[in-house]
Amino acid sequence: MRSRYDAPMDVQQRVDAGLAAVRAVTDLRPEVAIILGSGLGPLADQVDVSGGAALPFATLTGFPVSTAPGHAGRLMLGALEGRRVAVFQGRVHAYEGYNAQEIVMPVRLAHALGAKSLIVTNACGGLDPAWSAGDLMLITDFINFIGASPLAGPNDPALGERFPVMFDPFDAPLQEAARRAARGGDFVLREGVYIGVSGPAYNTRAELHAWRVLGADAVGMSTVLEVMAARHLGQRVLGLSVITDMAVPERFEHTTEQQVIAAAMKAGSRLETLVRAALREL
Repeated sequence: MRSRYDAPMDVQQRVDAGLAAVRAVTDLRPEVAIILGSGLGPLADQVDVSGGAALPFATLTGFPVSTAPGHAGRLMLGALEGRRVAVFQGRVHAYEGYNAQEIVMPVRLAHALGAKSLIVTNACGGLDPAWSAGDLMLITDFINFIGASPLAGPNDPALGERFPVMFDPFDAPLQEAARRAARGGDFVLREGVYIGVSGPAYNTRAELHAWRVLGADAVGMSTVLEVMAARHLGQRVLGLSVITDMAVPERFEHTTEQQVIAAAMKAGSRLETLVRAALREL
């Protein structure tokens, strides 16, 4: 698959180029990176960028540009909840034509900028028939069914081990902070396993049955590669999902793309509560 970049660049060259582009406008060193999924971008508008910058992905040399609906494609560098943050307002996906190395560029750039933790969010379909559209889910584990790995290829020992362990990829103290925030806000926080698939086609009824048999509680087209890259770098990770629709085979009709985005935006205030709680925990 061809890269979208104008000239060939290896992984480290892309990271270095993105780092240089950011450092040309700000010296801010983020403590934590936040990746916002479909329809979840409004949180980025609350970042105080007075000491940082707001940079469209297209201005970052070697950086992939988001083409998916509901993804503004901006990097917001500034402060939120008293923490220095790098907030990616949108991401890129395999279904846009990007490879695994390109998909995790936000994670690697944020790490190069100084971020030691990652909060990753997404909009996804719920597989547990007892759940409802609009629920939030704390990701407890993941299944990589995208068919690719960002760790394939040459490994730089300075970044991480050749064979990183992915047991318990999510940070327990950050998960507990999210649970406390949900209790304090008096709303339900589901917990479950997220399965990542390549997309862009929505799943067939047979596939949805298969994901449930495999042990997945939610399905989406992102997140797992980013978590793998973050853990390889030694970052603490918190994963949060908005269940925008019920992806169960028994449904007569399937939710549309615009309905997914609208549902994610509606749940945005509760997601914000969890993200802010996690930032305070850090």
